[in-house]
Amino acid sequence: MPATILATREALIAAGARSRATMLEWREGSAYRAAGAAFADCGDSPEHAADCAERLLADPDWAGALLAPLVRALAADPLFEPALKFHRDALRVGAVLFDCPTASIAASVTGAAAMATLPPPATIVFTGRLAVTRTIRAGGASLRRWIAAPMHAQFGSTGAGRCTPDDVRPLHDDAVHRTDGRTQAQLIVDAADDVVTLVATIRSGAAPLMREYDIATGVLLRVADADDRPSRKGMLLHFLRVAGRADAQDRFEAETRTDDFHLRWTAMREWLALDAARAMPRLAEMAAADPSDEVRRAAVRMLPVVQGRLADARCPA
Repeated sequence: MPATILATREALIAAGARSRATMLEWREGSAYRAAGAAFADCGDSPEHAADCAERLLADPDWAGALLAPLVRALAADPLFEPALKFHRDALRVGAVLFDCPTASIAASVTGAAAMATLPPPATIVFTGRLAVTRTIRAGGASLRRWIAAPMHAQFGSTGAGRCTPDDVRPLHDDAVHRTDGRTQAQLIVDAADDVVTLVATIRSGAAPLMREYDIATGVLLRVADADDRPSRKGMLLHFLRVAGRADAQDRFEAETRTDDFHLRWTAMREWLALDAARAMPRLAEMAAADPSDEVRRAAVRMLPVVQGRLADARCPA
C-alpha cells in the first residue's frame, strides 16, 4: 500500500477516534444533560412538553453551551465528524442535536442567498406537530404564517377545507415562539442574512397526517404520515402477508382497530390479501361503522368485490 494512502487511512482512523471521544464528552456535558432533564417528566401532554421546551430554549446560556463544544471541535480539527443526523436541501442545512421519546431538537441554517435566488415555494406544509423555535439569528427575515382547521375523525381529502393566510411578522434575535403544526404552518421569507434557528419538535399529540396545501389557492394537495410508526407497522403487515403468516391474523385485526384511520385500511387490505375469508367479518364491520367516512366508503366498495371472489372460489364451475 502506498505511503500516502496508508497515512491518509491512519489519519482518518485517528480522526474517527477523536470524533467519538468528543461526541461522548459532549453528550455527558451539562448542556446536553439539561435537555434530557427538561423533558424527563413531561408525560403524554404535548402542551406541557412544549412548555418545557420553551423554558429550555429561552435560557440565554443554554444554546451557546450546547453548541460551543461542537464549534470548537470543528474549528480545531478539519477531520472532525460529529455523529449527528444531518438534513440538507436547496434552502437550508440542519442537524438533530438532541432526541428523546418526548421531543427532538434540531439546529438549522436557512441561506439568504438561496432564498433570494430560488423560486418562492408553491406549497406549504402543516407538520401535524407542536414545535417551539428559538431564533438564534434572525437575519432581517420575516415569518409568513397560514392556518387550517384541525383534523378530525371524519377528515377526508375530498371534503378538506382550504388553508388561509394568517399574518406576517418580523423575526428577532433570541425570540422564542410556538407553532401548532396541527393548525398552523409557516415559512421564513425576505431574509437579508442567513437565519439560524433551534427547533424543538414535540412527538406526543401529533395529528395522524401531515398536510400539504397550494399557497396560491389554499387547496389541499396531498397528505403523508406525520409519524413514521404507522408506516413501519404497514410495512411489517405487508411482510407478514407476503410471508404467508396466517398465524399472525390477530395482528391484522388489531391494526384494523387502531386510532390511525389510514393504518386501519392498510391493515384491512393486507389482511384481505392474506386470508379474505377470515377478514370478511371485520370488513363488514368497517363498512357499517368505521369512524372515518373514507374508510367506511372504501369498505362498502370492497365488500361486494370480496364476497363475489369468495363465492367464485367456492363454486369454480
